[in-house]
Amino acid sequence: MKSIIGGVAVASLLALAGCGGSGNGNANKNLPVNDVKVANITTGSTYSFDIGTVANGKYYVTDRNNKALDVIDIGTNAFSLMAPGAFFGCSPTANCVGANNGKSGPNGVNAVGNLLYVGDVNSVKIVDPSTGTVVKSIAVGNAGFRADEGCFDPVDNLFMIEVPDADVPYAVFINTKTQAIQATVMWFDTDGQTAAGGNEACAYDAGMKSFIVNNDATIQNPRGEADVIPAIDITSLSAGSTVNVFSLANVRRYPLGTCDPTGLDLGPGTDMIVECRQGNAGEALTTLIVNRTSGQVVATIPAGGGDQVQYDARTNAYYVAASRWHTSGKNDKGGGCSATNPCAPMLFVIDAASKQVIASVATGNNAHSVAVDPVTGDVFVPYSSATAPAGCPNCAANGFTDGGISIFLPI
Repeated sequence: MKSIIGGVAVASLLALAGCGGSGNGNANKNLPVNDVKVANITTGSTYSFDIGTVANGKYYVTDRNNKALDVIDIGTNAFSLMAPGAFFGCSPTANCVGANNGKSGPNGVNAVGNLLYVGDVNSVKIVDPSTGTVVKSIAVGNAGFRADEGCFDPVDNLFMIEVPDADVPYAVFINTKTQAIQATVMWFDTDGQTAAGGNEACAYDAGMKSFIVNNDATIQNPRGEADVIPAIDITSLSAGSTVNVFSLANVRRYPLGTCDPTGLDLGPGTDMIVECRQGNAGEALTTLIVNRTSGQVVATIPAGGGDQVQYDARTNAYYVAASRWHTSGKNDKGGGCSATNPCAPMLFVIDAASKQVIASVATGNNAHSVAVDPVTGDVFVPYSSATAPAGCPNCAANGFTDGGISIFLPI
């Protein structure tokens, strides 16, 4: 099995013990202790998943192949599908080969009280886990673009969801008490005409009473910035308002340098993690630790190329799903993973105190999603089959053949 060493005094790499996987045809000593098979995903399939989360003893990840939520019971590792067929699925092909992520769903999933808010194409669907059904669908567009990643403000009962692939990216703020749209915020640049590059992961900071969201590109920061949006700027608007992000009175902007940002999460104190996925040939792949009150970059860590990141207070560590990592530490030929620009996906663990990589382990193809159970410390990383999509020549040799969900365990 692969075990992640827990505790504050973590100082070594992931320990490897001699246990095989279970149920997915991957049986060698380099596998996680549990490797859960996903329904209808087989050798050679493209498993099109997106963001995962842990809530109330369950792991949830969005699954476009099954148009569902994939669910793992953390106590038993039993797999099930929730609301299969209720979501949009992949576009342009139903089997998800060559899927256009910007027009496919489901995407992000967030726990809001006892419900799950799930981004889909043109909508946010609200799922009741107790019944496994979609209880409401909230329209957030009509142009066929996905509602992607979201975050929740429990003080003001606001759920923020981004629509980053629209011609002009925007975010929708939903009042979770009424389940009505409070505001739509357009990602026009400061000139009011130029569309920004798109909005990525977000997080709500209770200390600043603000939403923080990665912004792919602006005129001022063409390789990315983090935008801080105070909740009062949203709650003070008339319900149903549409405004431009930089017309909000109290927005702050943190330049991120040459980052091309993706994932984001809050860390201890005033720290936050910003994941970079540098797209140009020869650029170093990095992760940033940023002071979220001042915008100062306090550490640049040579481990990046990922998407979802998560901070875990139990281990005081950040977990990075670096699906586009290269063994050189650079994006060798630029762009994404391909047969001519092969990647070596990794799960990196970064100690939040020292701000250094303290563990790393190979993961499966396109393993860009990660979630940590705060109770057990189990780490969930879904991955696609070794050959689809192209660009992971070492995945089969590392035992990640069929596609599924890896569970890395702490000791």
